[in-house]
Amino acid sequence: MTSNPLNLGGEAAAHAASASSSLSAPTAPASAQGPTLSRFMDDMPVGALHRFVVWVVGIGLFFDMYEIFLVSSIGTALQNEYGIDRHSTDFKLLLASAFIGMFFGSCCLGSLADRIGRRRAFLFTLVLYSGFSLVGAFSTSSDMLVVCRFLTGVGAGAIYPVADSFLSEILPKERRGRLAAWAYTTSFVAVPAVGFLAVWLNPIHLGTVAGWRLILAIGSLGAVFVLFVQHRLPESPRWLLAQGRVEEAHAMLRRFAQSAGVAVPELSPDPQRQAPPGLGERIALLRRAPYNRRYLMLVVFHLFQAFGYYGFGTLAATVVRSRGIDVTDGTFFAAMSFLGYPVGSLLSIPLLNWIERRTLVIVSILSIAVFGLGFAYSNSATLVIVCGVLTTCASNVFSNAYHVYQAEIFPAQVRSTAIGSTYSLSRFMSGALPFILLPVLNEYGAGAMFGLVSVVLAGVASVVLALGPRTTRRNQDEINPV
Repeated sequence: MTSNPLNLGGEAAAHAASASSSLSAPTAPASAQGPTLSRFMDDMPVGALHRFVVWVVGIGLFFDMYEIFLVSSIGTALQNEYGIDRHSTDFKLLLASAFIGMFFGSCCLGSLADRIGRRRAFLFTLVLYSGFSLVGAFSTSSDMLVVCRFLTGVGAGAIYPVADSFLSEILPKERRGRLAAWAYTTSFVAVPAVGFLAVWLNPIHLGTVAGWRLILAIGSLGAVFVLFVQHRLPESPRWLLAQGRVEEAHAMLRRFAQSAGVAVPELSPDPQRQAPPGLGERIALLRRAPYNRRYLMLVVFHLFQAFGYYGFGTLAATVVRSRGIDVTDGTFFAAMSFLGYPVGSLLSIPLLNWIERRTLVIVSILSIAVFGLGFAYSNSATLVIVCGVLTTCASNVFSNAYHVYQAEIFPAQVRSTAIGSTYSLSRFMSGALPFILLPVLNEYGAGAMFGLVSVVLAGVASVVLALGPRTTRRNQDEINPV
């Protein structure tokens, strides 16, 4: 049977039908003492299907990270190609265009997974931004590239809220942080990959094709990846249950249980509504305690955390060049610093199990501030690399911790809506940062720029401490009493 990568529907129903032949759907009475579907998902051993989802999400997010750091890495080549400099509005737009698109994508499409499902939304957004990345490789002007980067960002902006929700809902509570961190670690391999691809390909031409165009084209391979995984990727049983699709939820649960080598016991009904909530109902739930405090925390958090994470990632090479280091060497130093992204992500894997996630978010964001100041004031190439790697290591401990954390603090029926609408603010701010931080860098230097970043990050840490709940090794029913 042939398939179209955009024909993403019907998978949950197909698996439900096939699974029902071997095990019948549980129909426990209200008084049954068995676990609920949600609690059984939390307590289930990790199976091959869990690991498959982690791997697929990690590869999908690899291409998202690739897109986020792409223009920063090829910025020098674009300046030469189109005759623009780092002080011009055109260069700021090239840096900002994808992030502006990510704002609209996260804001408008971030809740897509609450409506059409985690699986379909993940695959759709991956195809969307891969396609426009390929179109961008054929850009004939900087204006066309800005438009393509914006449209690429629309797709890329939606995929992280979808992925966070997907992983949080299917992973058991004892391994939730560790396995989610493996998916994020896979994605962050893209950061040094695009950095070193830029070092290799930026200076060359293959015939009449500039190297930076090849770097853009490589970012479109995510759409090819969809062709190989779309029929094996499961839907979230929790999402199906929240939509009132109880039999499909139980069938999908059995698929996870079979892959883990366990039988599904008689289940008690979940204490959740059995009708799909509309947008108004989702907003009403987010206005109720305790979710109103958590939502406010994420609004402030995402509005300002981008100062540290994307402020460094987007402007690292520019900061190096502002210190008087040769342009070619500056690209190499930034690429070396980017090695800290996968290293920090690997480091987060044990930390997410050892340390309460709220505490880890706070400590890691303060570490970004400290190491970023060291990067700004480093007076040698060696110190630039060391402080850059430490900054990026801290950045990805922080990133992995908050991606796991934000998905744990909302119930399934509003999870993607809550994450998408707040995460969009970080994309908006990332798009604005070149216009905020570059003038500070150009006028007052790297120390002043990272000083401003440090003050903002300290404020973010205070808000998380004041409003954030504890989540590590807790059942989602305990964290989210609907």
